[in-house]
Amino acid sequence: MNKLRFLLKYLRYQLAAGNKHDVHSPFVFDLLTNVIEVNTPYYVYDKIEFLRTQLLASSKMIEVTDLGAGVSGKRKISDIAQRSAKPAKYGQLLFRMVNHFQPKNILELGTSLGISSLYLAGPSSEAKLVTVEGCPQIARAAGEHFKKFGATNIEVINGNFDEVLPGLNDKKFDFIFFDGNHRKEPTIKYFEMCLAMAGDNAVFVFDDIHWSAEMEQAWEYIKAHKGVSVTIDLFFLGFVFFRKEQVREHFVLKF
Repeated sequence: MNKLRFLLKYLRYQLAAGNKHDVHSPFVFDLLTNVIEVNTPYYVYDKIEFLRTQLLASSKMIEVTDLGAGVSGKRKISDIAQRSAKPAKYGQLLFRMVNHFQPKNILELGTSLGISSLYLAGPSSEAKLVTVEGCPQIARAAGEHFKKFGATNIEVINGNFDEVLPGLNDKKFDFIFFDGNHRKEPTIKYFEMCLAMAGDNAVFVFDDIHWSAEMEQAWEYIKAHKGVSVTIDLFFLGFVFFRKEQVREHFVLKF
């Protein structure tokens, strides 16, 4: 990633993004005013952020395997937490989205150390989260964090997405968070694979939709898909809805 180019893209987003006065869809206006822009502190936030603080201070080393690149090496837990965990602002938005839509079954592609997983699973102990992580050592560490946290509604699956997803075909997920691969072709591939597992009112969330030209191309492909009715671009996250009763619209909103 070219950092200067990325910064310029973010500045353009800030200048072009709309607010609630630019939204004429009742569904999106309600979502923006009652979920996205809300700053209500939920009790679980402090617990999750305390775990983040511990991870950022950890000097523990683990062997990390990158399935995509086929390489491995030792890395500090603190470095992984710094680079991979979603910032609190976005993790807490995921929490509010799940709290709002009340999905029964949630799928996360890309567990990392489990910070976003805890935000996704936090609103309801009745909701089941399946989270998939390619690196066995990171998956094991995340599992330990969930156990320590008492998050019994999270199931960690260690494996390659290409091999794991077909095994989930018999399940229906109401909320899917894509955070495991930041390249065009895999993103589109996993999007299409997950369409078969999507419930009637499923919400898809894509991480880092402007991370690279490839991710922006993938995002444009997803927006143009015939089954997609509404998308919301918050720069670092993209939300996708399949509401059949909804007029087809795409929004770029400040967050």
